[in-house]
Amino acid sequence: MTDLKLPPTMLYEKRDRIAIVTINRPEALNAFTPEMLAAMDAAFADFNNDPNLWVAIFTATGEKSFCTGMDLKEAIPSLTGGNEMGYSDHTKRPFSDVFKPIIAAVNGYCIAGGLEFLQGTDIRIAAEHATFGLGEVRWGIIPTGGSHIRLPRQIPWAVAMELLLMGRPITAKRAYDIGLVNEVVPADQLMPTALKWAETICKNGPLAVRTAKEIAVRALSLEDGFVLEKAIGLKVMMSEDAKEGPRAFAEKRPPKFTGR
Repeated sequence: MTDLKLPPTMLYEKRDRIAIVTINRPEALNAFTPEMLAAMDAAFADFNNDPNLWVAIFTATGEKSFCTGMDLKEAIPSLTGGNEMGYSDHTKRPFSDVFKPIIAAVNGYCIAGGLEFLQGTDIRIAAEHATFGLGEVRWGIIPTGGSHIRLPRQIPWAVAMELLLMGRPITAKRAYDIGLVNEVVPADQLMPTALKWAETICKNGPLAVRTAKEIAVRALSLEDGFVLEKAIGLKVMMSEDAKEGPRAFAEKRPPKFTGR
């Protein structure tokens, strides 16, 4: 276990060389609050700085949802008001500075911010019933957690644009077919499979593994793109459409967009 003090909505366990970070808010489809985001960052910082930990597994409790992103009730009033959430350093996104391997074990809905977290991981195992999507445009907003920069580098351009522009989800099978995930397994095999992958990595030289990831990530030079995403995206998040979309979502009705 660990001495790190986290809220009950985020769990952090150490098993030999493996850290397990678990989102624990299944009653809200594992949607994030600002407190949870800070706790996740603290857990991964501890993992990154602990020389005895070589691989992390990032997962969630329950069978329905991995993560549905930020809790709209808390996040949208802040974002559409122009306030900062997440990373004040606009060159950073989830796991930007973590150069140890992160394995995602996706147990259900992986949408909105959940898919943005996924893009910061290195190996992805999905349960057969998992789905993946970025539905923000359907509600007049955009994903600003790095998807415009990371996603077209991780999957084919046309599929990345489909996810970003259409707002509709894809199945685990299609996510595997396009290379977004490494393996699709029955739900009861999700964590055993993730642990198997982690244990295999732990058999390799830890310095070599960390260096291989660091070179690969730094060579992508994502920072300028992240800054661009934040700067240009602000005009959307400050728009009338960005207020109307989440309001319509909360009221369970189609939004009435004006393009303003």
